[in-house]
Amino acid sequence: MRFRMRGLELGTLIIWSCFLLLLQPCGSMEPSCPADTRRSALQTPNSTSTQLNYNSAFMSPFVNSFLGSVQSNPFPKDLLIEMITGPSLEADLVKKVLKYETGFLVCVAIGILYIILMPLIGLFFACCRCCGNCGGRMYQKQTSNSHCKRRSFYWSTFFLTSLILAGNVCMFLSCTHTSKTLMRSPKEVSNILEDVKSYLATVPKQIRQVVDESSLSVDKVKSNLKGSLLGEFIKSGLKGHLDPAIKSISEIAQVINSTGVALQHVNNTLEQLIPKVDELHVNISDVRQRINVTLLLPGCVNCNSFQPKLDKLSMDGDLEFLDQSDLMSAVNKAENADVIGQANEGKDFFDSIPQKVKNETTQSVKMALVELERLKSQISSMTNGLHLDVLENISQPLNEVQNAVADVTQYTQLSSKISLAVGLGLSCLILLVVVCHFLGLLLGAVGLKPLDDPSERSCTSNCGGIFFMVGVGFSFLLSWIFMLVVLILFIVGGNAYTFACAPWQSKEIFQILSTPGLISGFNLSSTLKLNTDLTIGSVYSDCKMNKPLWTTLHLNSIINLEDMLNISKYEKQIYQSFENAHINIANITILTSDVKSQLRNFSDSASSTNFSSITQKITNISETNLNSSADDLDDLASKQTITNISDELHKEAQKLRNIQKAITFTIMPLVDELNSTINNLSRTASQINDTVENVLRNVVYAQEIMDYNISQIVKKESRTFVDCQFKIFLSFTQWANQTITEQLGRCGPAAAAIDRSENLVCGHLVASLNAFWFSLGWCMMFLIPSIIFSVKLAKFYRRMEGTEVFENEVMMNKFPRASLNPQSIGS
Repeated sequence: MRFRMRGLELGTLIIWSCFLLLLQPCGSMEPSCPADTRRSALQTPNSTSTQLNYNSAFMSPFVNSFLGSVQSNPFPKDLLIEMITGPSLEADLVKKVLKYETGFLVCVAIGILYIILMPLIGLFFACCRCCGNCGGRMYQKQTSNSHCKRRSFYWSTFFLTSLILAGNVCMFLSCTHTSKTLMRSPKEVSNILEDVKSYLATVPKQIRQVVDESSLSVDKVKSNLKGSLLGEFIKSGLKGHLDPAIKSISEIAQVINSTGVALQHVNNTLEQLIPKVDELHVNISDVRQRINVTLLLPGCVNCNSFQPKLDKLSMDGDLEFLDQSDLMSAVNKAENADVIGQANEGKDFFDSIPQKVKNETTQSVKMALVELERLKSQISSMTNGLHLDVLENISQPLNEVQNAVADVTQYTQLSSKISLAVGLGLSCLILLVVVCHFLGLLLGAVGLKPLDDPSERSCTSNCGGIFFMVGVGFSFLLSWIFMLVVLILFIVGGNAYTFACAPWQSKEIFQILSTPGLISGFNLSSTLKLNTDLTIGSVYSDCKMNKPLWTTLHLNSIINLEDMLNISKYEKQIYQSFENAHINIANITILTSDVKSQLRNFSDSASSTNFSSITQKITNISETNLNSSADDLDDLASKQTITNISDELHKEAQKLRNIQKAITFTIMPLVDELNSTINNLSRTASQINDTVENVLRNVVYAQEIMDYNISQIVKKESRTFVDCQFKIFLSFTQWANQTITEQLGRCGPAAAAIDRSENLVCGHLVASLNAFWFSLGWCMMFLIPSIIFSVKLAKFYRRMEGTEVFENEVMMNKFPRASLNPQSIGS
């Protein structure tokens, strides 16, 4: 019989399947615990540090070694403290200072003697030469070792002049470096102050950033508590137990739908196939009757032999299937059991859980919010003990100093130009003496002919000797001025290095500054308003290692960070408030007994349906072949002697072939389609029993969870939710503890500012200043022997008025010419 049933539309299938998928757990939609919150890095102070790209301390090893020899005593820490803290300069204190400065005083005494004696000696020397003494008489006694003396004086003068030139080059370099340092000092000082100000401004920002992070964490937890996140946790916990039931319901729904669709397809195929099969049956019957009439005609040769084949001529099989009304009825009842409606009730139940939980936990949330506000206010109060206004008070004088530096910048630049002009002027005067000596050495050596008579020496040689005497004259005239400059700069630069730079570089100065009462009214701890024992030396040492303020200022003694960030004291109250909350979630019935009964009926009907007999009938139809009968009929027609009988048999054979074509091209596609549908339906029916049993088993388990264990699930998920919130706090407290104790206010920029100041003052300004007076003093030291050798050497190059010569080993006196004045001064 034909099946008549209501098929499900494809759109209904898609909507229903997607609806059930919404109830299935989705990992991306389950509430997660965001304990590891990414936090932005602490702000860092801006740095405008620059490096002076020249080496002003190129002579520091020599200068410092000399100053170490002059002042061999260790740094007078106690004496300096006594000088600063003493009421006045007492006689005993003055004696101590003079005793410590003995080396400098000796050098000053030597310098004063140099300043006094050099012009006096020069004056006496000039007067003696005017009187014809001290080499003033233009007469040279010739001896056998004169040439050896001349060479010795020549190379001695050359060596001394080279040493003076080396010192002169160092003078040029050091005065240039001094000028550059003075020129760039205002900008460098301003940059140093700007870095310190940036650091002081960054520290409050970093503290506020930590406090703001605590507020963000508290606000995040408050948002979670006020929202429906707890309900999402509970919803997720229930989904984990109901997933198997939901999935199995989805599977059986798909089976019911696929079975209904398959039966509908079978029905539609039969509606097309049965009329065509009935028509073919009629056509075959008509052909068989006409063949039978032809076979009975007289004269038909051997026609009786075809009669058995004619009796079998028909289409095998029929389409009268077994009665499938039970399966059709079971499918209809299963579809009408309103599984979708019950799924809607389940969805509404799940969707309502967050709001129900939110309503049930209103009081608990209020209590938890109170505790969170207490925690937030306690963390915010951390800055109360730090007195951040002190940093602003420190920044104010730095601004004043920076403004003062800007005001004196033009004067500093003017001083730089003046110092450069004075330094280059002094260097050029020394260079003038060096040039005179080198010209004397050059011209004297080029113009001298050793075998010539001293009174007949060339003009070139004579000019060389004159240049020597000019250099000597300049030396006597200027050396005392040079020594005066050396003395003044030595007193200033030498003591600056000894009393300031040396202890600054060795960090002894911080020990002095840390002396209690050294600076009246100054106490670092009081200035920073901290109840800790701080010294400038210890603070600098910590800042040199870029330690945080927590370590440098010993803030652990005034702030109990562990207690402030301890959230365990709030844990008990918050847990208790949620455990005492009575969260009442209404129960639901996943599948009613009627739906379960319909599913069992559907399973039984599918199992009892015999799809093999249907398949066999379809196979019989597929095996129908009329072409073999047509071939036999053509063979019989060829044996006939009567033309009419032969033609009639050929005609009927052709009709059989036409019927077979109709079967092949019209009937068989529908038969194959019907066969495929029946096979799919058979496979589906073979799995229905297991699928239904799985559904009922999972539903029973899920229903037991809903009836007996839902309260335990609610408590478990509530604790998981609270644990999640505490993980957020724990993550913050770990970050805050590490940030405050290891990163907050790293004071490396402060130590760097001090080091840069030391490098500017000592490494460049004092070093270049000391290099200048040391180079000038170097020249003055070698100027004295240079004068002596230059005067001696000049006698060998200048043209003499009288001389003594050796002839055949007998000394002959050559009288001077009458026209020459023996008392003339050759200088």
